[in-house]
Amino acid sequence: MRDEATHGRRTFLKHAGALGATASLTTLTACGPGSTIDLGGHGTDRTLTAVIGYGNDGSWDPTQTASAFAMAANNHIYEGLADTDPITRAPYPALATRLPADPSATTWRFTLRPGATFHDGTPVTADDVVFVFDRILDPGTQTLAKGFFAGWLKEVRKVGTRTVDLVLAFPFPDGVARLTLAKIMPKHVFSRPGAWDDAIKGLAVGTGPYRQTGHHPKSNTTFAAYDGYNGPRRPAFHTMNWLTIVDAASRVARISGTGAGAQISDNIPYANITRLEQGGLSVGGGAGMNNLFLMFNTRHKPFDDVRVRQALHYAIDTEQLVEVALKGHGKPASSFLNDTNPAYRRARTVYGHDPDRAKALLKAAGVRGLRVNILAVNVSWLVDCLPTIKSSWDAVGVATTLSPQETTAVFTKMDQKQDYQVVAAVSNPNQFGLDADLIMRYNYGPGNLWMGYARWSDDAVAKRLFADMDAATREPDPDRKRTMIQEYVDVVAEQAVLYPVVHNELITAWDPRRVTGIRAQPYPGINVLTAKWA
Repeated sequence: MRDEATHGRRTFLKHAGALGATASLTTLTACGPGSTIDLGGHGTDRTLTAVIGYGNDGSWDPTQTASAFAMAANNHIYEGLADTDPITRAPYPALATRLPADPSATTWRFTLRPGATFHDGTPVTADDVVFVFDRILDPGTQTLAKGFFAGWLKEVRKVGTRTVDLVLAFPFPDGVARLTLAKIMPKHVFSRPGAWDDAIKGLAVGTGPYRQTGHHPKSNTTFAAYDGYNGPRRPAFHTMNWLTIVDAASRVARISGTGAGAQISDNIPYANITRLEQGGLSVGGGAGMNNLFLMFNTRHKPFDDVRVRQALHYAIDTEQLVEVALKGHGKPASSFLNDTNPAYRRARTVYGHDPDRAKALLKAAGVRGLRVNILAVNVSWLVDCLPTIKSSWDAVGVATTLSPQETTAVFTKMDQKQDYQVVAAVSNPNQFGLDADLIMRYNYGPGNLWMGYARWSDDAVAKRLFADMDAATREPDPDRKRTMIQEYVDVVAEQAVLYPVVHNELITAWDPRRVTGIRAQPYPGINVLTAKWA
């Protein structure tokens, strides 16, 4: 487990397709024969073809992935004890027979669904459940999922062949929805040597309605309905072919026009919405936590000075950025949380466009002649935003250069602890859920990867913040807990170490003449568990 801990931490963002990362992966075939991009079929045997605007070559390990493609696919391949609706995020029993009768209890007992089997035909047992949670809670194994569970879940015990107890450190009703982030994986497959590396590369064996039939990094991943599935969301498509097309023009071309080969695509550029609607497609948007953020290296002067970080935020003309780059499909950030989050409150510090205040803060910090290089990921809509940031900073006397690069290159530098000044990147914690505690812990925490990149965890303010976060997690009263979260979000806003500039919509398009039941989601990827042929 120690070797895996080091490997997991080193590779988490290197393999994060949610951030556009790429990696050199071997073509894998899992749970069935390989596939080609063009799959036939007629009637109910037709293939649903989807276009995903993110790479399929990120990590597929459900315990550590942040890949938009892999997370969306895993929601069709795997199940948790409970899963959540992709839009409302309300939990429902998935691999378990029911949700906890009392979510405020400190022991939750779950019985596995009778007859549930993995895609290789092996029955699911309590040993598989314990195996996954032991990995997540293991102090010697660094996974992304650990940050979502370790603070409140003490252990998972086998009670019987198909029964487990989850033992909580304190009452934590929000944890029920988080169970979808602990996908149950077969112990007999993933306990063998090297299997976690295979999971990163694309090996996927679950209990869900679809099994993976082929995985071709940088090209496509294919699925087939699992005949042995007996769970709550039955597969409606005989086969599916998900294409990874990061280039926006190619993505739009694949879903539009007389030669369209796909029925649904996510990550639609704003400029194409009207034309696609005129062509008969349905286009839906989802406003959530999707954001462009700035992350400062607090060990690189003068970014250790909060006044400098604040100045650079105040300098940005966010209204122009929303109007020009986002075509109106976004809002300037008024908190770390987006304004539709249940815990949202306008932060005490809101970075409206105020160049005079930016200049005054730089002067108070003793900063003159500052030259800044923005190291940015090359996600298309973020790149569209960069010229506005540059012109805004230039206007307050900060000479700015732009360095958009492949996301892998950006975060390889972070992993190697290379020096940098400012990173501009995109993020959407709503992939994991809606509760504010989860969202904030994705970015902030003493052992958090992002805080390691920002070099801020040892700061005195950071230590107080992390203590306040722990106290809020343990607070049993929902109203008081929400207030405590809002108070520490105010600290995050004031410090501006890693902080959003704008929150923007994500757009999905689909052909309603061919598929129904599609719901646009406010985070990357698609979910077709409630969809069917028209």
